[in-house]
Amino acid sequence: MLDYEVTVSTGYRTSATTFNNVFIKLVGTDGESERSWLFGFKGLLAFFSGAESSFTVSNPVSLGKLVLIELDKQRLLLFPEDNWFPTKVVVKSPEGDIYNFPVYRWNTDSEVHRFREGTALRVFEDDHALGRYDREQELKLRADDYRWDVYAEGIPHNIKTDGPLSLPAEVRFSFTKTTEFLFDVSTGITELQLKGLADSKENWPDIDALNRVFWFKRTDISDYVKEHWKDDAFFGYQYLNGVNPMLIRRCSTLPCNFPVTNDMVFIHGGSNLEDEIKNGNIFLLDYKSLDGIKANIINGKQQYLMAPLVLLHKTPDDKLMPIAIQLKQTPAADNPIFFPTDSEYDWLTAKIFVRSADFNEHQLNVHLLRTHLLAEVFAVSLLRNMPMVHPLYKLLIAHTRYTLQINFLARLVLISDSGVFSKFAASGGEDMMPFLKKSQNSLTYSSLCIRDDIAERGMEDVPNFYYRDDGIKLWDIISRYVKGMITFYYKNDDEVQKDSELQKWISDIFEHGFLSQAETGIPQSFATVPELVKFVTMVIFTGSAQHSAVNTGQYDYGGWMPNTPISLQRPPPTTKGTTSEATMLETFPDVATTVQGMSTLWLLSQQSSDFAPLGHCPEEHFSEETAVDMMREFQGQLKVLSAVIKVRNQKLEVPYTYLDPEEVENSVAI
Repeated sequence: MLDYEVTVSTGYRTSATTFNNVFIKLVGTDGESERSWLFGFKGLLAFFSGAESSFTVSNPVSLGKLVLIELDKQRLLLFPEDNWFPTKVVVKSPEGDIYNFPVYRWNTDSEVHRFREGTALRVFEDDHALGRYDREQELKLRADDYRWDVYAEGIPHNIKTDGPLSLPAEVRFSFTKTTEFLFDVSTGITELQLKGLADSKENWPDIDALNRVFWFKRTDISDYVKEHWKDDAFFGYQYLNGVNPMLIRRCSTLPCNFPVTNDMVFIHGGSNLEDEIKNGNIFLLDYKSLDGIKANIINGKQQYLMAPLVLLHKTPDDKLMPIAIQLKQTPAADNPIFFPTDSEYDWLTAKIFVRSADFNEHQLNVHLLRTHLLAEVFAVSLLRNMPMVHPLYKLLIAHTRYTLQINFLARLVLISDSGVFSKFAASGGEDMMPFLKKSQNSLTYSSLCIRDDIAERGMEDVPNFYYRDDGIKLWDIISRYVKGMITFYYKNDDEVQKDSELQKWISDIFEHGFLSQAETGIPQSFATVPELVKFVTMVIFTGSAQHSAVNTGQYDYGGWMPNTPISLQRPPPTTKGTTSEATMLETFPDVATTVQGMSTLWLLSQQSSDFAPLGHCPEEHFSEETAVDMMREFQGQLKVLSAVIKVRNQKLEVPYTYLDPEEVENSVAI
């Protein structure tokens, strides 16, 4: 008899333990073993949470090269059927070869489940009959588990599910994540010490009242925002390093609907608007996507949402200063252009309307559509079309962690008819879905690739643009890692073209994520290795770095409501000289709306205790030494970048931490 040493690891998770009998069968190129009961000296503790237990499986002859294992569990007479979460099985053959079998699946029944040996295989090189059959069966089951659904026409499709418990067990929140998330949702308003204010439809009587509310949950940056929200320099800074660094672009020609002249903005001379545009010192914020969007009705009161145009001027000391604001897209006598030389509250009110527009543009387009919804498409397509043995599955599965459940909850808690955003945000009314559809129609591949996007916006050499600096460095690190992995598994373009599973993955993304719109520039198929490398880099960057950049700082910049109002109650002034502190307070959202906005931003900024930073994968799917080494190199480069960013931040008045790899989560998980 020949002995195979089998080591089974059980995940260190709540409820991962099984007291059922566990059986295994080894399948190789030269035969298969009998189904063997895994029983050892540990007895019922062999498959306890966190346990690693070894067993001997004997066979009369060699099984050859191991291809897969079959696992099943059967309940004991006095024990109920339970769930079990095995992470991996390692088998040492009589010849001394080591075989790794990644599992990372909840076993919730008494059926036989097959798991492939961990060496990655593309479909065209999978030449074992049972292996090919298992591959086909796995994808058939996945197609049933991960079905497409349409939440609303004109936006990316999503997973079809009735709720978190109907999601496949392996993509649900952990017990820790579930507990913390439910606690945060249920106690957010209490944690912010805002209980008793959540139903108040009163206006804020004065800024001191806001100060008293703001006191309870603060960060260093939110304190800075509170002190500097009125400052022009800080207003401009936020478009580089706040939560929406995606709108600002260098202005090469003034829009025809923004009739600003030199005499309006440089009344004291010293600069000339035409020259400053030629010199690359004028920047534009254009919220044209909000034009025509009907504002919400909140607490029975009509709200107001503008589509502003803003000019920013880069001064000789490298500050971005707002120099002109027009709050509606169409020039008119009742649509004045505001300037820093106007009265204090005329200018401040104009900036408040811009910041409120930015909140709504950011939440629906920059944050929800361009990170959450796209990440879900990437995840569902991966899980439908890539078996566990595929190298792309191994590369990308860590970047899908918790995404499907958090997105279901976002649809339920935020953008459903009864959701917080639908009820309390200016853009959350009947035109929310039309706005998302409008944003979808303007989505392009190049805007998802940071180098291309920065170049298109003319932002390559703008000083103090830390989102760009850190983001490009992160993109390059991810790209080198992806290139190493892809070129290890795909030696030439022909191998890319004949991988039918890979082609189905991108085809599904094109159809369900970009709604078959060729003008987006999204590839419909892959023809070359570099094309594949760039797209996979974008997928990882979008679900990790980009999401962190536009999500993590939400409470930092929005916790102090006057800096980022979720909605506004008064229309903008149609003539100058009609504003005051009193009209500003009447314009701000009422108390309840402010409270709901603050608690939501606080929730969305919370980091879970089982947070997985970029590059640190809780699951070990790669077996090849070369691939494992590349993962370690990736982690090392991220560690170096993190140290560089930390040193830089020590010198900054407002540190930029959102793309520090230690703060970037591997996936869209909140």
